[in-house]
Amino acid sequence: MPQNPSEEGTEAVAAPKPRRKRYVGRALSCLVFGLAGFLCYAGAHASHGTDLRNDNTLLRLSDLIEQRSQQNAQADASLAALRAQIDQLAQQHAQNPADAAKLAALEKAAGLDPLAGAGLTVTLDDAPPDATARIPGVPQPQPDDLVIHQQDLQAVVNALWRGGATGVQVQDQRLISTSAVRCVGNQLILQGRVYSPPYVIKAVGSPQALLTALNGDTYIQTYLQYVAAYGLGWKVDQSKAMTLPAYSGTVDLQNATAGK
Repeated sequence: MPQNPSEEGTEAVAAPKPRRKRYVGRALSCLVFGLAGFLCYAGAHASHGTDLRNDNTLLRLSDLIEQRSQQNAQADASLAALRAQIDQLAQQHAQNPADAAKLAALEKAAGLDPLAGAGLTVTLDDAPPDATARIPGVPQPQPDDLVIHQQDLQAVVNALWRGGATGVQVQDQRLISTSAVRCVGNQLILQGRVYSPPYVIKAVGSPQALLTALNGDTYIQTYLQYVAAYGLGWKVDQSKAMTLPAYSGTVDLQNATAGK
């Protein structure tokens, strides 16, 4: 009868593991190391040798938008220069004076030529971030109450058009029939470029008619209540002479298509 190993004064020896389990363990180890190596290679390839965990190498969304905005501004400048060359060549080779005059009238109506005349300048701005209610009985403002929204800008632009404006400019860009005033947060995205407040809107037309249209707009009247209550920016200046730049972007009508 075998004796207990402890009784013999020797240590117990663990039974050897089956060979099949050893092979499985080695195979799993090789698979794990191989996968880790592949992930390291993929990460190095994606980062082009830079540190993926370094925040300085990553573009934030706002940085990307700003980069695209600058690229669009450069493209607009190049397009404007090319359009000027085309106009010059067209005038040089115009055969029919009547056709040339008709083309010039169409370009002016489309906003492709600078526009000068009397008009208004409207400036909207965010309220101070620490603004409080200025009128007794008015509730304290929420964050959205202190910033300019898309509908604020749209209300001003629409009122100016209704007031008979012959041309409207937002920031440094001329608006045409296909222009869309849109905001993301409190930043304006206009024709591929990004702007922050204050927002300056200029319109050529009868100053009195434009002012009457602004004062008669119900949405603007509501906005002016927020101006009085929380200090949102609102300024209207009349001008006897101003010049709006020509529209410099593409005039092609673009639309979205459903994916297949």
